[in-house]
Parts: sequence; C-alpha cells; structure tokens
Amino acid sequence: MSETTISVCVFCGSRRGTSPKYRQAAKEIGKLIASQSWRLVYGAGNVGLMGDVSQAASDAGGKIFGVIPQHLVSMEVARDDLNHIIITETMHERKKVMIMNANAFVILPGGFGSLDEFFEVLTWRQLGLHDKPIILVNVDHYWDELISLADKIVAEKFAEQKKINQLFDVVNSSSEALRVLRNQIS
Repeated sequence: MSETTISVCVFCGSRRGTSPKYRQAAKEIGKLIASQSWRLVYGAGNVGLMGDVSQAASDAGGKIFGVIPQHLVSMEVARDDLNHIIITETMHERKKVMIMNANAFVILPGGFGSLDEFFEVLTWRQLGLHDKPIILVNVDHYWDELISLADKIVAEKFAEQKKINQLFDVVNSSSEALRVLRNQIS
C-alpha cells in the first residue's frame, strides 16, 4: 500500500441474505469507495455480498485488493480480475493481511465470519493495536441485537461506555458510512 492510497476494508456476507437492501448497500459502498479513489480491501470472493461489493467497485473503476485462504478459493470462487490478490494458508492469516492493509473497516450484514472479523478489529482497537475507524452499517436494523449486546456488555461492566463509544460508529446506510469515513480518514 502506498502512503497516498487510502484503503477501506469491507467485511460482509458470502451470502446475500433475505433483504434486497443488503445487496443494495453492498453495491453502494463498493461504488462509493471507488468514487473516492480509495482501494477496496475484502475477502476476494465472488459470491454473496462480497461479490456485490467488489463488482460494484470494479464497475466504478476502483482498485481492489483481495485476500483469501487457499481452502476458500474454489468455494467462494475467488475473483481473478483483482488489482492485487493474496492467497493465504489460514483464515487467521487472511484477517491479519486484511487488517494490516486497511485504513478503515466497514461492516455490512453478514454471518459468523463477519462477526468474527468485526470482533477482531474491535478487540484490536480496544487493546490499542490500531486506531483505525470501524463503521457498523446497520442496514434495515440488521445489527440491532449486536448493538444491544454491546450496551449490555457496558451495563454489566465488562467494558466502559466512553471507550465503547470511541471504538466504533453505527450508521444506517452506505452513504452515511462514506460521510464518517471522509471525516475520519481523509
């Protein structure tokens, strides 16, 4: 990554989920990242919301950096038209490469893998291992229960409210995510 390149990592589902709003948000964030001349960092898959984000970024002329573990290359149908792709041995290595090559993180609806990625970047930020923005895009209230869980963690004194509020932002749309990104990384 050159010093002038801003890279935004998007974590999201390898499936599309039930709401068409999820796919719409994925396409919109891919297009918006490209419109800023930022580089998309993502899991290199060509399926689900991951595929939608990368296709939209590609269609908008964006640069794309994909990272995928060897065992998922055929399962997630790794894109072969990326500007840069790294094939790792493990999922852990994949996350580390994605995290180290991003200036910010956007989390769209997704499954357990997206939760794992969110908690990894959140924990690393809480521990002071990075100070990169983390934006949870609560499309159609998808993350409401996760947000409630974060509130419960604070209420039960497993985390401090002040610190939690500084660790990640919650927005409702890709356009709001772009606004936060512009304010925090541009």
